[in-house]
Formats: sequence, C-alpha cells, structure tokens
Amino acid sequence: MIKHFDHVTVVVQDVRAAQQFFGLLGFEEDKSVVIAGPKFSAYMGVDGIEAEHVTLVLADVSPRTEVQLLKYHHPHFLPDPAISNLTKLGFNHVCFAVDDLEAEVARLEARGVQLRNEIMDFHGRKLVFLWGPEGITVELAQWVEAARSAEAGTAAS
Repeated sequence: MIKHFDHVTVVVQDVRAAQQFFGLLGFEEDKSVVIAGPKFSAYMGVDGIEAEHVTLVLADVSPRTEVQLLKYHHPHFLPDPAISNLTKLGFNHVCFAVDDLEAEVARLEARGVQLRNEIMDFHGRKLVFLWGPEGITVELAQWVEAARSAEAGTAAS
C-alpha cells in the first residue's frame, strides 16, 4: 500500500535556475552527487549514464517531500518540444499544497515567476498553474473546503 508521495524528478539543462525556482517554493538542497556507472545505467535503463543529481527537500515538512534534478552529461538529454502542452500524453504537472494561494502567488510574481493562468476555484480548492523550469508546469493548490470545515468545527465547539 502506498503511504505518501516521495519525489518527482525533473531533467534540466540549467540546474541553478531550477534550484532557484524550487527554492522560491521552499525547497532546499539536501544532496548533490554525480550518478554514473553500471549500477545506475541498469537502474535507470540509460546506457552510459553520467548525470548531476541534486536532491531538493522541503524544510520541516513531514512526510519528506523531494524534487530531484537531473542534468545529463551523457547521454545528451532529449528535448520535449511539447513539454508545456498539457494535452500531450504522459506526465502533465506536479502540484504542491499551500496555505494562502493569493499571498503565495503575489510573493512568487514579485520574484519573476510567471503564471500560466488565473487562479480558479475547483473541487474545494483554489488552484493556479506556474511556468516552471525547462517549461514544466507546476501547480499550487489551497484547500478551502477543509479550512471551512475546520473553522465550522471550531465555531461549533
């Protein structure tokens, strides 16, 4: 049985730009190593792999939540011209929960992060898509129904 989300891995050309973006979301570098050799080639299914592998973690969050960045030195990465097209097959986006979406959006926009769309309400959440590193889509979500239910429970006590 699955217990919780562990990590997402993003292949990047510019590790520092990706670290900066995820740093704005609260992620901090935990480890940075180069992965290479037969063990990693077999595990990843990538012959002759050599890549910078940077693990970013959310500080003081339980359960541990990671974004792992991979910058391939060998073989060369494969560009995905449809990476930002949310109709393509496969990976679509990753979403992180926040407490106050409007405040988070204002803070991120002030630091140059671009929104893909306007904030919307959907299924008890406020949601917004961001342009992430290498054209990936990152979503932020604020659960509002749960907050309203908790407030109602507190008021009833």
